[in-house]
Parts: sequence; C-alpha cells; structure tokens
Amino acid sequence: MEKKKFSTRRIALIGVLSALVFAATYLHIDIPTALGKTMIHFGNVVCLLGGLLFGPVTGGLSAGIGSALYDFMDPYFAPEAWITFINKFLMGFVAGLICNIGRGKGPKKEKLFTLIGGICGSVTYVVLYVTKTIVVQYLINSGVWGTVLTVAIQKGTVSLVNGLIAVVVSVFLTLSLRPALHKAHLFEKL
Repeated sequence: MEKKKFSTRRIALIGVLSALVFAATYLHIDIPTALGKTMIHFGNVVCLLGGLLFGPVTGGLSAGIGSALYDFMDPYFAPEAWITFINKFLMGFVAGLICNIGRGKGPKKEKLFTLIGGICGSVTYVVLYVTKTIVVQYLINSGVWGTVLTVAIQKGTVSLVNGLIAVVVSVFLTLSLRPALHKAHLFEKL
C-alpha cells in the first residue's frame, strides 16, 4: 500500500506544531520603531524545530500557519499575514530541507546538518523580513530612505537576535528530542 503524503497523523502534527508556533509567538516583548513595531519572541524556535524534526513540508506548513494565525490576531500585523505565511513557511522549509541532507549519514553529519539547517532557515527568514520591511516602507508607503534604512536596521537587528536564539534552542531541542521520537517510532508512523 502506498503511503499517503498527508496522513491524518501528519495533518494533526501540523496542527499541533502550528498551535505551538502561535503560543510561542504570543509570548513576546514588543519593541517600538520609528515606523511601526517589532518584537522578540520564541515562535521562531518552533518554526525551526518543526522543520528540523519533521522535514521541510511539515515544518514549513506549521511555521507558516501558526505565524499567520498570530498575525490575524493583531490588527497591526493582520494585513501582512500572507507575507508572514510565505516567509515563515520558507524558514521551516529551508531548515528541514537542509537538515534532511544529513539524515542517515551518521551522528556527526546529522548534527552538522541540523545546525546548518537551523542557521540557513533563520538567515532565510531574516533576509526575507528585512527585504519586506524595505519594500513596504520605501516603495509602498513612500518613506524617506534614511528613516526606512533606520527601521530596517532596527528590525533586522531584532530579527537576528530572534534568529540566534531560535538556532541555539531549536538545534538543542532537536538533538535532544530526535532519539526519543525514533525510539517511539513516531517518524515511521507519519
């Protein structure tokens, strides 16, 4: 019998991970900027964790859905929820894609590709987020370049801090949880 791409278990896992992304993003510290706000949160940890543990599609979908749902709950972020979905999807997708390269190639390579996947997923998100900030503030809102650059640097710095935290915590959690998930045969059941 052919294995379904989206089994009931996989759909349930995407739902649970999406809820975890939402909850982890909800725990945040707002940081006001000259043209809006940004925040430090732990949502990116779960975005990367989903990709690193369960692969690019599951990780990408859970990261995108959970983050977009969070945006819908805040009137400031709601209009850009679709952009958040794309950016966070790519964050989880890239992390999972690169992490999968090292799977089954020995413990050292698995750890290395888990770290590289986490870093690449975070960098992907930071680049997309800063690019979106510049495009929206300069081209769409007709902002003054100096102000737009200041906001992009502020938001980029906060995103880099979020990204660094996300990489460290998600890689640690992945390496800690993966053996237990293998032992429970969870990967085979998806």
